[in-house]
Amino acid sequence: MRLDYIVRRLVLFVIVVWAAATLNFFLPRLSGKDPIRDKLLQQAAAGGYVHTGIQQMVEEYERKFGLDKPLWQQYLTYLGDVARLDFGYSIANYPRTVMGIMADSLPWTVGLLLTTTLLAFAIGSILGALLAWRKSPRFVQYLFPPLLTLSAIPYFLLGLCLIYLFAFRLKWFPLFGGYTPGTFPALNLGFALDVLKHSFLPALSILLASLGFWALGMRGMMVTVEGEDYMTFAEAAGLKSSTLFFTYAIRNALLPQTTSLGLALGHILSGALLVEVIFSYPGIGTTLYHAIRQFDYFLIQGIVFTIVLGVTIATLILDLIYPLLDPRITYHRA
Repeated sequence: MRLDYIVRRLVLFVIVVWAAATLNFFLPRLSGKDPIRDKLLQQAAAGGYVHTGIQQMVEEYERKFGLDKPLWQQYLTYLGDVARLDFGYSIANYPRTVMGIMADSLPWTVGLLLTTTLLAFAIGSILGALLAWRKSPRFVQYLFPPLLTLSAIPYFLLGLCLIYLFAFRLKWFPLFGGYTPGTFPALNLGFALDVLKHSFLPALSILLASLGFWALGMRGMMVTVEGEDYMTFAEAAGLKSSTLFFTYAIRNALLPQTTSLGLALGHILSGALLVEVIFSYPGIGTTLYHAIRQFDYFLIQGIVFTIVLGVTIATLILDLIYPLLDPRITYHRA
């Protein structure tokens, strides 16, 4: 791989991250809302207090959060903080830091999405390959309509159906949450089983909705691969059906799937936001939802920037390792 290509990709990576950070800074401020004033008024109204001295409190908190400075100065300070992955304090949850809140939420999302994404990729790719393989059992073809249907159903809609059936009607699983309210999180078998029980329905909704996507993508690639000359030559050479299937067909059809998997892994931090919200799952999606409702500048900026950073890093890694996955791909100029 050419060194100048790697340098160009790294420069492009920095530009994309800078552009994302810039948009992330300015977009929440376009609404013209004052999150400090709104939060203080909400607290005063909830407590039944007379709204006296609000302006002085707003000015004091704005000095604390640096919102009293000119916009350009806030922007430069923000870029410096972002370079250190320091997103400051949460406005709605002061004095908790943004990184502290994200550190509590990210393990839940990563655990849920990483498991379901890898399972859906593995199962869906195998099913898609079998659907396109001429010598696969006949009953496999009956899986095509359900997989096509599942690929068209959004995560959250499938999640609502699962909640109604298995949590509300049959009462086999909890309705919401990451673990039973009142339970103290601990590293023991009982708590692990409780977390597993609470995460089963959101994981199942994501897994079922993703299966169709991976299966249909793999099926399309397998149909293309089966028509290639090397498949015809290998079949004419008398190779076993299993060798043709695994070594020649799946190996070449998996390359585009690997690209999609890399991008999907990059989106893991964003999570299935609406799925987490409807299940009240304590992941990063639910945290972002509450941050938007409370207009928490710094928490929104921290989460969105982390999501963009994850996707950008995943894309960069894919670009750099693609020649290793497929020797036919090269970035050398002719």
